[in-house]
Amino acid sequence: MRAVFVLFDSLNRLALGCYGGTAVPTPNFDRFAARSLTFDNHYVGSLPCMPARRDLHTGRLNFMHRSWGPLEPFDNSMPELLKKNGVYTHLLTDHFHYFEDGGATYHSRYSTWDFVRGQEYDTWKALVQPPLDRFRKEYSNQHYNGPNQANRLQHQINREFIKEETDFPAVQCFDRAFEFLDNNRGADNWMLHLECFDPHEPFYTPKRFREKLRTNYDGPIIDWPKYAPVSESEDEVAEIRANYAALVAMCDEYFGKLLDYFDTHNLWEDTCLILTTDHGYLLSEHNWWAKNVMPYYEEISHIPLIVHHPKLGARKGTRTNVVTQTPDLMPTILKLFDQEIPAEVQGASVLELVESEKQERSVIFGMFGGAIGVTDGRHTCFLYPPDLDDENLREYTLMPTHLHSFFALDELKTAELHEPMDFTKGLPVLSIRALNDARRPPGGDRTHFKSFKTALYDNVADPYQQNPLDAPDLEERFKDAISAILRQHSATPEFFDWMGLEQS
Repeated sequence: MRAVFVLFDSLNRLALGCYGGTAVPTPNFDRFAARSLTFDNHYVGSLPCMPARRDLHTGRLNFMHRSWGPLEPFDNSMPELLKKNGVYTHLLTDHFHYFEDGGATYHSRYSTWDFVRGQEYDTWKALVQPPLDRFRKEYSNQHYNGPNQANRLQHQINREFIKEETDFPAVQCFDRAFEFLDNNRGADNWMLHLECFDPHEPFYTPKRFREKLRTNYDGPIIDWPKYAPVSESEDEVAEIRANYAALVAMCDEYFGKLLDYFDTHNLWEDTCLILTTDHGYLLSEHNWWAKNVMPYYEEISHIPLIVHHPKLGARKGTRTNVVTQTPDLMPTILKLFDQEIPAEVQGASVLELVESEKQERSVIFGMFGGAIGVTDGRHTCFLYPPDLDDENLREYTLMPTHLHSFFALDELKTAELHEPMDFTKGLPVLSIRALNDARRPPGGDRTHFKSFKTALYDNVADPYQQNPLDAPDLEERFKDAISAILRQHSATPEFFDWMGLEQS
């Protein structure tokens, strides 16, 4: 068996024609769906970027134990398990968070890895004296040019060196993927993990994709919305959405080149191809931009998953309503290569779920320090902690780093040694009080959650989640489902208390 696992970051499900998207044609995503199995009820697990990848590696949710961080010494890592059992694994990515403090330990689990530089605020190109006056003219002050926006300034600098289409990191990712395939398509027992940061913000794309999408906006560059309510004008919103759509169009075209490669070399006969994302993104829906600071609406949590397997048979070109989520991909890929599933894994192979026609399943998803979402594919409930200021929330880790820093010293001063949990392989872990402030992003400052409350939605009758239901019995059933799944994941008594749930 061989497998190509493709992950585009922040790829909205409804941006794809095969899921009903209309903003921009996606002929290649659609032709892939036409010959594969499309999952209509696939959801996220832990949010956002690196927590989602920990779920992907380990096959279990991690958001109830810690925030954004590295793989832990006790974690099962899917690519490492494959590597240790004779399956060659290669990571090819421009996702620079793998190479920050909070992403350390992921890339080194693969047999080999390749990193393309330059995305977003990757600390790539150095300009000691950047052209700040020109930047102020070229870039909108709504999104750039703030005195405390070092990350956005770094992106402006990187962009000075990304002009031709061949300069774009995503383009280079696909070029290197084809190099890997040229060198290895005659071999067996390998997995290529091709992960593109696009269409993650900022929405910067080669001109030929953007020129096809006209708006009335005529002003400086506006392509990196803040994680905040919409404050832009109607024309500015249209411009931002068009920039995102152009990036989706680029992703579609280059994914199409991969499909062409499969056609030319008939890889369909012996190679599995999986397409998905880590999470979606709000593009002014619910009057919000982005993710993390609002409920995990359908646009964020309900994500695409399309799978080609050489032995799909009658399921080729069909769809399924089976409820699945990100942690299920770890056992799915292990099963492709006939590997044993570790006892700590809580996910299930999506192909086995489809085969068993298991329709009655609830999954939960969330972010450390925020609400918990739960869905059965028909309804979704967002459960908020009763007291977001409760200081009893704790992190459990042996790798005390955040997104791009170590844990703060006043965090580490609260550390206590906690007895082993059933997924830590006999190792005690540090229990550290979670700071409730902006020093621990994302999700550090929980005050932005206070404008929301627990809500229940009917996703079929109300797919855009505009009208909360008043259904106490259904809400209680979902609370019971959340509690049951938290118990399966060894959530601590303090976490149950923090969420206002009964542990038993």
